[in-house]
Amino acid sequence: MSKRDLKKYLNELSKPQLEEQLVELYDKFKDVKVYYDFVFNPNERNLVKDAKLKISNEYFPIRGKKPKMRRSVAQKYIKHFISLGVDSFIIVDVMLYTIEIAQTLSSEKQINNEAFYKSMLNSFQQAISFMIEKGVLDDFKSRVVAIKEESVAQNWINKFEFNSIIERFDY
Repeated sequence: MSKRDLKKYLNELSKPQLEEQLVELYDKFKDVKVYYDFVFNPNERNLVKDAKLKISNEYFPIRGKKPKMRRSVAQKYIKHFISLGVDSFIIVDVMLYTIEIAQTLSSEKQINNEAFYKSMLNSFQQAISFMIEKGVLDDFKSRVVAIKEESVAQNWINKFEFNSIIERFDY
């Protein structure tokens, strides 16, 4: 069904029929419930707090011995926040937090996994692209520069790539 056909169908429904369908969608599909729960009670502070807790647990586990360092956990939250329409500043904060917490771990413990460094560079590039798209890069300038400088200070294998990303913006 095309969007046009859907609009035509919805226009033919009475208000009670439309309400009934929305309630049915709400009951049947978790994503619809999550969306409406957020729309009517946009408690972004709790969402961010939970996300940061889970992300930090990937690098500094509360239980267990070895950090998993899965970038996918943060990516899942970021994607979820984008789909909900969370404020761009909050999304960027979580994006940068992910890299910062990973840098904190690597400052305390030598990481001999090339995929880790590549993953952090990908996160950095995605964060920069998102900030440019949303027009908020200048608001996060100090954190972006600090991440780049930390990659150099820790002698990351891809420190030059971090540096070249920053040089494009004359920071």
